[in-house]
Amino acid sequence: MANNLKALLVVVVLAMAMFQFAKPLALAVGSKRDFDRRRYVWLALTAVAFVAPSFWLFALLAAPLLYWAARRDNNPFALYLFMLHVIPPLEVNIPIVGIGKLFAMDMYRLLDLFVLLPFALKLWRDKSREGSHIRWMDFFVLGYGLLQVLLFVRPDTPDAASMHDSATNVLRRGFLYGLDVGLVYYVASRFCRTRERIAEAMAAFAIATLALAPIAVFETARHWLLYKEMGSGWGSLINSGYLLRDGAVRAMASAGDSLALGYLLAIAFGFWLYLGRHTGRLVRMGGTALLLLGLIAAYSRGPWLGAVVIYFVYMMMGPRAISRTFKASLIAGVAFIALLMSPLGPRIVKVIPFLGGQVDNFNILYREVLAQRSLDMIQLHPLLGDQDAYAKMQDLRQGVGVIDFVNTYADVAVFYGLIGLGLFIGLPLAGMSKDWRLVRKTRRSDRDLSLQGASLVACMLGTMVMIYTSSFILGYAIVFYVLAGLGGGYASAGFAYQRTRRRVPQPEPQAPRYARAHPVHAIARSIGGALEGPGRPASRYR
Repeated sequence: MANNLKALLVVVVLAMAMFQFAKPLALAVGSKRDFDRRRYVWLALTAVAFVAPSFWLFALLAAPLLYWAARRDNNPFALYLFMLHVIPPLEVNIPIVGIGKLFAMDMYRLLDLFVLLPFALKLWRDKSREGSHIRWMDFFVLGYGLLQVLLFVRPDTPDAASMHDSATNVLRRGFLYGLDVGLVYYVASRFCRTRERIAEAMAAFAIATLALAPIAVFETARHWLLYKEMGSGWGSLINSGYLLRDGAVRAMASAGDSLALGYLLAIAFGFWLYLGRHTGRLVRMGGTALLLLGLIAAYSRGPWLGAVVIYFVYMMMGPRAISRTFKASLIAGVAFIALLMSPLGPRIVKVIPFLGGQVDNFNILYREVLAQRSLDMIQLHPLLGDQDAYAKMQDLRQGVGVIDFVNTYADVAVFYGLIGLGLFIGLPLAGMSKDWRLVRKTRRSDRDLSLQGASLVACMLGTMVMIYTSSFILGYAIVFYVLAGLGGGYASAGFAYQRTRRRVPQPEPQAPRYARAHPVHAIARSIGGALEGPGRPASRYR
């Protein structure tokens, strides 16, 4: 308990400092009352979690507080994102007589039940809302969910061969998919249909993740995982120990894992590229620096690559793409050289393969073997996959005793086939294609709306890069559908903006200034057009 109180003090001090630092951004895109309520609820839940002896005691206090906050928030989805990683995603089984457990409960599902579900029912009852019809992206969500409900994947346990599917299991899978995926996607895509709501949701996620950045730096610098002992008496299914890389502690804060923390920070960095335009230089530059330091503290190569992809994609999609990309390349090059020359340089070089690093090189080799074995399995069962694949891939079992699918695409394709993989990647691809078209159309007419879409597309593309080297768990599995929903909402916001522009009467085109200034120029322009003829380029006077 004493260690928990010390950790609580450090977490609260660092988080309060970050909330105060990022307050200008919160006020630029939302209301002061909503922001104050969110941070006070965040601090209260953190304090309760550190001292509560049982998860159910924490849930008993957290559930009504979250429900109360959601009822008063102007953007409940922003509240959801703000609270998404207030505590680690510790799982506790719900016991039930006769079948052992109903399902596992964690912070994600508490938020689903007491923040998103009441709000989703309100949205559903509001028949006057726009965008209530089924969209093309919805079919990918529904199709992939139907496939998961119908196909029973036997888990990686010693008694898996004796397990059989049942009506209870089917109902459980359907309910959990609707809760974990359908609810998040539905609220994000149906509610966040204006640039203001999308910006506030992005800011809520970025600010809450920014609070984790100094915590991550502290954990690595002090070799102390602050959330390590939280939930030690809860009977949790997830309670990761210390992860080391080249002798350094890999921070995980409240993300549950170093890879998950790196992913969250990379997405927050992508949001911050756009949101920084709404703040002063100090907040913009300081927030970027803190997020990047947190990324370094997570010590995860996949999120590092994802952050680089997000950065350059965002720069290439915005206005003045060529000059922005050139400038971004110079800034990135100077920053990388400065980082290599800093005390952190030797550690970073040791873990980057193309710089000759050999630290934890076995992870890369394992991923190569996993890719080859997965390809073999897919060739044997190409369409719907093999639900007994765990029993046939025993050569991939690691020293810790598990078969770790650290490649989301391989995981989906092996167990659900190419049909499942097509449905899985079809969702982000459909969203990105719509958003990309809108980004291009609004690049000159509305720069802010264009850059907002560029940030969402860059983050989704970065996510698709990062899940190639990670399991689809923890923050990866939640934020993937958050981004897909926000992408769908952005498409609705863009179409509404274009309809508004078409309804606004446009001014009559006027003659060029030089033609109005002197009649000689107008006469010369007419003569030049006549000489060029109907099939020739326009006159040089134009």
